[in-house]
Amino acid sequence: GGRGGRGNTRFTTSINQAPRIAQKGEKGEERTMVLEMRLIADAGIIGFPNAGKSTLLSRVSAANPKIAGYPFTTLEPVLGVVETGSKEFIIAEIPGLIEGAHLGKGLGHDFLRHIVRTRVLIHLVDGTSESPVEDMIKVNNELSLYDPELARKPQIVVVNKIDMSGMKERLDDISDEFRQAGVSVRFISAETGEGIQYLVEETGVLLEKIGKRDLAGMKVPAAVFRPQPKQTEVSIDKDGDIYVINAPALERIIAAVDMTSDEVRRQLQLPMARYGVTRALEKAGVQPGDKIRCGDFEWEW
Repeated sequence: GGRGGRGNTRFTTSINQAPRIAQKGEKGEERTMVLEMRLIADAGIIGFPNAGKSTLLSRVSAANPKIAGYPFTTLEPVLGVVETGSKEFIIAEIPGLIEGAHLGKGLGHDFLRHIVRTRVLIHLVDGTSESPVEDMIKVNNELSLYDPELARKPQIVVVNKIDMSGMKERLDDISDEFRQAGVSVRFISAETGEGIQYLVEETGVLLEKIGKRDLAGMKVPAAVFRPQPKQTEVSIDKDGDIYVINAPALERIIAAVDMTSDEVRRQLQLPMARYGVTRALEKAGVQPGDKIRCGDFEWEW
């Protein structure tokens, strides 16, 4: 809603103690806005779909995400609170990322934006995958392509599902592959809880080391307020035979009063003279009987 109008007593002068002019309220403004929510969490669990992120979240917190044996079980981020000793931190499960997520594939934009405000990433990799290292690299590429700052966030790389058949025999080979890629890796089973406590403690220590800096890594530009001069300039244009008045202050008055009243139009002469509109019209060559327009209203001079 716009500002309320002023009553006729606000327009009294020494020569007009009972003005017939009063203002209506200003028109309200209408805007269409798109608001983008970004969750704030200390740590974010990322990885390919079906890597076991929901199971891990339910294991380390009281969160109850949907868990199933198919990709994209989670379609929106889920938050949980993790307690470690006398401290706690907030952890968010980010739904599974796929190749092309930075282009919006697989709801990539909806998911990636929530990673921006995390301080640490727990990069969960499916140990039963044909190449866990390649999976990690692909996800990191998506982070980098979406926002290079995301790829620079501290990561704890974790290989999950070591409880699955045949995994114990693969651990050394997987560890060597990550070592060759220059990555230190941890092994857990979100299903049985093996290695979970150590992961929680390591995450808490890393968060404490990083500290609460820059609103969880979010760059916020400083607001600069610059005073804007009032628009007092008056100009006159011609639209055919009509003199068009460009005077924001006068337009606001006309929009707020009843211009069908002869008395109101007569009393309008005072603000027109005060704002320099009368002089501008005369300079433009207006003559009695000519049509003039200001805002949405036309009348005879």
